Parts: sequence; structure tokens; C-alpha cells
Amino acid sequence: MTHEIPQTMGQQLGRRSWAEPWKVKMVEPLRMISREDRATALRDAGYNTFLLRSDDVYIDLLTDSGTSAMSDRQWAGMMLGDEAYAGSRNFYHLEEAVRTHYGYRHVLPTHQGRGAEHLISQTLIKAGDHIPGNMYFTTTRLHQELAGGTFHDVIVAEAHDPESLAPFKGDVDVAKLEALIGQIGADRIPYVSLAGTVNMAGGQPVSMANVRALRELTARNGIRLLLDATRMAENAFFIQEREPGYADRSIAEILFEFCSYTDGAWMSAKKDNLVNIGGWLAVNDDAVYEELRNLVVVYEGLHTYGGMSGRDMEALAIGIEESVSDDHIRARIGQVRYLGELLVDWGVPIVLPVGGHAVFLDARRFYPHLPQDAFPAQTLAAELYLDSGVRSMERGIASAGRDPATGDHIRPRLELTRLTIPRRVYTQAHMDVVAESVKAVHDARERATGLAMVYEPRYLRFFQARFEPLSA
Repeated sequence: MTHEIPQTMGQQLGRRSWAEPWKVKMVEPLRMISREDRATALRDAGYNTFLLRSDDVYIDLLTDSGTSAMSDRQWAGMMLGDEAYAGSRNFYHLEEAVRTHYGYRHVLPTHQGRGAEHLISQTLIKAGDHIPGNMYFTTTRLHQELAGGTFHDVIVAEAHDPESLAPFKGDVDVAKLEALIGQIGADRIPYVSLAGTVNMAGGQPVSMANVRALRELTARNGIRLLLDATRMAENAFFIQEREPGYADRSIAEILFEFCSYTDGAWMSAKKDNLVNIGGWLAVNDDAVYEELRNLVVVYEGLHTYGGMSGRDMEALAIGIEESVSDDHIRARIGQVRYLGELLVDWGVPIVLPVGGHAVFLDARRFYPHLPQDAFPAQTLAAELYLDSGVRSMERGIASAGRDPATGDHIRPRLELTRLTIPRRVYTQAHMDVVAESVKAVHDARERATGLAMVYEPRYLRFFQARFEPLSA
């Protein structure tokens, strides 16, 4: 008599599920406050989710910056912190990890990504310079402007279309960049600013073919090509999945090759590199490094700690190793896709294809009755928190700021609300709760009246601005 092994439910359905490549060892309790208390908290925060107290948030999807869960190896590494002011052994571990996986010669730690943005901007940009890039990022553009530069968006047109299914919507339009060089002159362009998985476009990736073409164009014109490597490991996944010739290459191999076409990079290590604080700046040019090494002492700390503790540098070095694991990246992006696919199935308008670190709700299509000056993306973030305690963030007209020449709002084509997934933090059940809340808010979308901005800070207004509801 023979005995057959019973089929699992997945096999009976003709599918195989995937699971996260980790298990839970410690938990942090979550608490949902009442709707009445959420309404009070929202009013007190001026309808700006950045101003909410974290104790009043149930599922926090504000950002993936510094919100990831560290591994047992990283926590163990924290106990090996060498807190020497100069020459900490942890710095050399960090330097080796960056050189091994990103390939750059010279490495400087910074307290976080915007510290690196400040240093590179102050070092390379002169008043009257122009910096082309594949869509702006808020802090990057501000540092470039404060140094006297002007940002130019040279991303492909598809990036501004939330419904386009183009596989590499983060690519630079090479013809547009070449025309800009011809118009301005190469000597007024200190570097091209290239970002992986472009945040403001919905986490959209850059292809290997595009970075190769950029390398050829910039080298021919004597212009540096610098990389915002904050989410480049995630970008490598999309190259592996979508670009011919890379399906059998590892995430680590793809990342290293991509970086090899650039002259340097800055990194907010609070994203891909899986730490709660920290960043780094890396370049190949000796003269540029010498100036950066001098400035880091002025603004951050000695070049062997740059505003970071030894224990944080050790956690970062280990995080870099873990961040290039194929299993880790596959599960990380898989969770983001799971949420995105639920929303698509329910008819909720989002940016497509689903990006690497977040699902971006298309607030223009969500609230077609609201004009952009009524801050539809900010409205959506507020309504979502009120419904369920889920915290998201605005990526639209509030984030875009004002035109420095005219003082008027910059009105981007994309008006988005970002559901940003921290790495290794939430379960699939949390994503179900989020999706159901988004659907509930979408079902009630006609009731939304929009917001008016009643307080506006001078810089990066979306962090601290305050709003009030508009009357119906």
C-alpha cells in the first residue's frame, strides 16, 4: 500500500507563496486611539502628518528613512562600537563595506543623507551653476540652490505620467540633457545628479543602459556623474527583473556595475542600508575628496566619524552587507507590490508600475473635484489618518514649494500621497489593514473639501507647514 504526500493548499491552487527571509525575535506594541482622539490629534498637528506624535499613530508609513528593523547581527555589532574620536575601527569596517559593494575609493561618513548633500553641493557648485537631474528631490534641490545652483529636470516624459507602464521611468532623457549642455555649456554644469528609484516619480528605477549612455555623454563633455545611491539596491532588483542580460546576475553584482559608471555617490543610509541614523559620501577623485575631507570637519565631525558614533558605523557596515541580499530585496519589494496590487484590484488610482519603497496614491485622480491649490495629496494623508490611524505623507504641491523667481507655488504634474513601507517592520496583515483603509477613504472621496495652508516655513515647507480644512 502506498501513501501519497497530501498537497498543500498552495499546490492545490497551482501557486506557491513566498515568505519573509527572517523571523520575529522582539516585538513593539502598537495602539490605535479612538477616531475622536485622532481628530483631535490631526487638528493639533495642523493636518500635517509630520507633526503628529508617533504615540498617536497606529501603522506608520510616513517614511522608510530610519524606520527599518535592524537584524540580530546589527544589534550585536552595536556592542562592538569603538567610540574613539579619531580612527575608530568601525569606520574602517564601513569604508571596506562601501568599497566592496559600491566600488568608490574615498569614503566619508555623515550624520545622514542631507549632510552628504550639503557637503557635495558646497564643494562642487558655484553661484550661477546648473545641475541637471532625473526629477528633483526636496533636500537635494534645496542644497543645490543654497549653494547658488539651478536645478533642471531632465527625466523622461513617462515619469510624469502615473499611468504609464514604462519599465524604467527614472531614466534621464539623454537628448534633453545633451540639449541643455549645448545651451548652457559644460563648464557651467558641475555634475549631473542621478537618483536611483526616483522618489518623487513613485520609486521608479533607472536602467543600466541609461547610466551607460549618461557616462558616455558626461565623459565626452568633461562633466561628473554623481549618484544618489539611497535606494540603489532596490533599483538593482528592477534591472535584474526587467533588463535583458541581468536575470542571472546578483543584486550585489548589478549594484557594483551601476556605480562603476559614476564618479561618486551620496547615501542616506537610513533607507537601503538598514540603519536608523547615518549616511555617507564617496568619490573617486582625489582633489574632490581632499576638499570634502576638509569640509566634513567643519560641518559634521572628523573624517573618521562624520557625525556618527562608532556603534552606528558598525551597524551600517553590517547593514550594507545585508542590504544586497537577493532574498532580502525580493521580499522587501514583494511586500510593497502586495499592497499595490490590492489597491489596483479595488480600483484605487496609484502610480504604476508599483515602485520599490512605497505605493503612491494618485491624489489628482483620487480627488478630481479638488483643485491643486486645495492640496489634494495633503488632504488624502489627513483623511487616511483620520480613518484608521495610518500615517502617510504628501508628495505634491506642498512638497514642491515655491518658485524662487516668482514666489508662486510650483505645481507639479504628479500630486501624490506616499505609503512608505519600512523594511522588515510590518506583516502582510498590516498591509491588509492599510489597503482596507485606503479603500474606505476612496469610497468616501466625494466628501473631501481640501485644505488651506495657514502657516508656511521658509524652507522645505512640507515638514512643518500647517493647514486648515476648507468649508464645503
